Amino acid sequence: MSDRVERLSYFFPAHNEEANLEPLVAEALEALPGLADTFEVIVVDDGSRDGTAAIADRLAGEHPGVVRAVHHPTNLGYGAALRSGFRASRFDLVAFTDGDRQFRVGDIGRLTARLAGRDRPDVVAGYRIRRADPPIRTIYAWLYRLANRIFFGLTVRDVDCGCKVFRREALEAVRVESGGAFFSAELLIKLRAGGRLVVEVGVPHHPRTAGSPTGARPAVIGRAVKDFWSLRLRMWAGRGRALRRGDSILGSAVDGAL
Repeated sequence: MSDRVERLSYFFPAHNEEANLEPLVAEALEALPGLADTFEVIVVDDGSRDGTAAIADRLAGEHPGVVRAVHHPTNLGYGAALRSGFRASRFDLVAFTDGDRQFRVGDIGRLTARLAGRDRPDVVAGYRIRRADPPIRTIYAWLYRLANRIFFGLTVRDVDCGCKVFRREALEAVRVESGGAFFSAELLIKLRAGGRLVVEVGVPHHPRTAGSPTGARPAVIGRAVKDFWSLRLRMWAGRGRALRRGDSILGSAVDGAL
């Protein structure tokens, strides 16, 4: 068990995750008291068409002041959902996992323990100890990691691992353009370019038991490829200006918290 932190914001993006939403919130409410003195749970509904939005609102009503819901009127993409989660978060430490329950909320404790290290990292990024995904997604992930290493010098071993914790202060000056799957890579690239220390900790990864993954859809991959090359070309043309482009990570949430 890691040392408890004082205050922790935890959020997760959810797109058509009605089967996972209630169990994940219940898991968070059970695990987070062991990790933080004060905490909040934020559900970011990214334009879901199933019962995700209604379940999120009900859970927020059942746990006022602890569980909140943020809604996108339409599906804006994974990166946009993460941005809304960051913007809705109120506390000094901000953590997220994906909404598919392939990570355990309690394992955030592995990351917060590392955050308390003597080197005081700004970001602790999880990496999947053993990836529980179909082979095609593992291949995509390997190629993506290699491309980020070659073209951006990003040496993070698992760029898109959906389990990370951030010091809020590290996010204050960062601007990110991507609203899709390239969001996490762009955020880490710009944090490191700004001199922030990013470290990694292994976390278990579990098979999805409900819902359908969307990360390997052609439209998602195509958007990520477009955002990847947009940033790379802009940085070749003018690194400083490229690093300043995009919307602020912190600010007002897309929709009011309930």
